[in-house]
Amino acid sequence: MPVTGRTALLAAIGSLPVGVVAPSWTGFLAVNVPLALACACDFALAAPVRRLRLTRAGDTTTRLGEHADVQLTVTNPTARPLRGELRDAWPPSSWQPGTEVAASRNRLDVPPGERRRLTTRLRPTRRGDHRADRVTIRSRGPLGLFTRQGSHRVPWTLRVLPPFTSRKHLPSKLARLRELDGRTSVLIRGQGTEFDSLREYVPGDDTRSIDWRATARQSAVAVRTWRPERDRHILLVLDTGRTSAGRVGDAPRLDASMDAALLLAALASRAGDRVDLLAHDRRVRALVQGKAAGDVLPSLVTALATLEPELVETDARGLTATALRAAPRSSLIVLLTSLEAAPIEEGLLPVLPRLTQRHTVLVASVADPHITEMAGARGSAEAVYDAAAAAQAQAERRRTAEQLTRYGVTVVDAIPDDLAPALADAYLSMKVAGRL
Repeated sequence: MPVTGRTALLAAIGSLPVGVVAPSWTGFLAVNVPLALACACDFALAAPVRRLRLTRAGDTTTRLGEHADVQLTVTNPTARPLRGELRDAWPPSSWQPGTEVAASRNRLDVPPGERRRLTTRLRPTRRGDHRADRVTIRSRGPLGLFTRQGSHRVPWTLRVLPPFTSRKHLPSKLARLRELDGRTSVLIRGQGTEFDSLREYVPGDDTRSIDWRATARQSAVAVRTWRPERDRHILLVLDTGRTSAGRVGDAPRLDASMDAALLLAALASRAGDRVDLLAHDRRVRALVQGKAAGDVLPSLVTALATLEPELVETDARGLTATALRAAPRSSLIVLLTSLEAAPIEEGLLPVLPRLTQRHTVLVASVADPHITEMAGARGSAEAVYDAAAAAQAQAERRRTAEQLTRYGVTVVDAIPDDLAPALADAYLSMKVAGRL
């Protein structure tokens, strides 16, 4: 038989020890009835959460490592004041570690019929799309005895773009490009470049550039100057398979490859070349084609923002076939992939002649700086074993690079901080040599 509230009270009074006087019904009611009435009034006077109106505004994009401000406007259409707390929930990767609680919680005080704007400052730690979760509001009564709580869905998406840290190298690379392009006093000679003008020979010039007919017509030796060809096609191919997921330092290899691709795209578009992008593993993950010079970099940044490594083995045949369709005529194909022996020997090498037959191919790979540190370690038996393992890994990468070189492929192998400028230098060297 269930015990009622009165039965439980009488049982409790009956169990009191001798000498303890049970409270009278009058005293019990005198204390608890006013308290119950106060709680009921406090609950009734708290602003209802469900009737509140919430809207968002603010930033929709930011770069990784930078902050973004999203405004949340809370409108109180009721006749009761809103006092309480608000929590604006976002994915954990939208905040710097340890700052989520302070950044997502705000105190609220909205009089009847008014609105207040709150700002949530996000500092994402991962690329991609970050979508807002629920907004939870806790409304307190005037006495603070009871609260109402509810949640609202207020959609908002913040796209976090790649940081493009290598853009600091762009001014120096553009200065070198201006030299090659003839906008300074230094001009070049190379196969496949455009004739620009004649000038007087100076010591150090290539004797093959001497124009003997022009020299015969004047007293000084004349040399031909050349301007690199423009409107060449460059296809950036990102391997997004399992090898790109390996972390070097604090980031996946894919992030370093993206950074290098962005610097090369910015440089090549300024040089007058056309730049396309293909990201592929077992299928196409991103494809950017036919963009004007001014739209190349924004289009690439947007396409790369949501790109993540896939834990699958890259289909080298499918990647090659897709690249050939994306580059129907002679082009520079820049393949950003790993130099691990197995994927190269079993996947890329059998299909590489299809690319090199028609195109100039450049392979760029991210090296692990920790391997270099291990190779120089000494002082203990464990350090010596580590050094031997690192030396073996470096030797395998060199053998793989040599295999690619035999097919006429240019190989750039550098640590994450050096990959972007090294790839840009390789591109400029090809310009100098007239290989583009």
